[in-house]
Amino acid sequence: MKITQHIAEAKSTLFSFELLPPLKGENIQRIHQTVERLMEFDPAFVDVTYHREEYVYHEVQSGLLQKRTVRKRPGTVGICAAISHKYNLDTVPHIICGGFTKEETENALIDLDFVGVDNVLVLRGDPIRSEGRFKAEADGHSYAIDLLNQVADMNRGKYLDPDLKNSNATQFCIGVAGYPEKHFEAPNLASDLRWLKRKVEDGAEYVITQMFFDNAAYFDFVAKCRKQGIDIPILPGLKPLTTKGQLNSLPQNFHVNLPDELVDLIERAKTKEAVKEIGVEWCIRQAKELKDAGVPGLHFYTMGKADPTAQIAKAVL
Repeated sequence: MKITQHIAEAKSTLFSFELLPPLKGENIQRIHQTVERLMEFDPAFVDVTYHREEYVYHEVQSGLLQKRTVRKRPGTVGICAAISHKYNLDTVPHIICGGFTKEETENALIDLDFVGVDNVLVLRGDPIRSEGRFKAEADGHSYAIDLLNQVADMNRGKYLDPDLKNSNATQFCIGVAGYPEKHFEAPNLASDLRWLKRKVEDGAEYVITQMFFDNAAYFDFVAKCRKQGIDIPILPGLKPLTTKGQLNSLPQNFHVNLPDELVDLIERAKTKEAVKEIGVEWCIRQAKELKDAGVPGLHFYTMGKADPTAQIAKAVL
């Protein structure tokens, strides 16, 4: 079922969460454990991240360093198929620009169409860690809007090969990311919103936001979207802060602002357990306010840890 259909038919606030593929060499058991831990809250869907390649360097006999390209977390398509089959649960794979040619993207979308996936989340993706700046493949997409248009073309039966006749039109429901505190590369929020509106005009049907820790940022973002004529559903993304180290790692990696009150509470906590309790309670407070405000759903970034999300869902849903 498409995300938009889930939202249209929902009788209460939807619950959904994100999964991180296991590292290469690990099995899928942890994924199953996470899904099974959260199934009691009747998730509408789960989205599955895709991580681009990384460069690793190995010393060879000559003493020189040899650069190798590796994907440390493959398996997004397989995980989506496994979850859909085992749990009868809709999955939303991330489709990213980084590390893929247009041909590879098309092939991945064909695979997803064949296994019955109805939804995708289209993202540019992060740069390779060692490079700092995003760089597309020679025949890849540099921007999420271009990737979105490739998916939209396939929904119209238009493939890369111009000689194809009577080609199958896919039916993907296309989602995009939203940034209540703006994308870190955008010059300002107004510019960010103009590009988001372009994505909606080109076929985006729903938005999942980056995590935020102050609901005012989300409410302001939605209000500005509506003023710009962006009228598709905007699902808030939430993550409980669970360690003191995340006071630095979350702003560093996700470019989010942490409220003074939350930072002060975490810094004064004496134990790891106290930190986790504060973070979970903060997220419960956020989720309750968002639910009372009538948001279409609550989307949780589990980061591979289901228990904090389960605690929040139990208190809110």
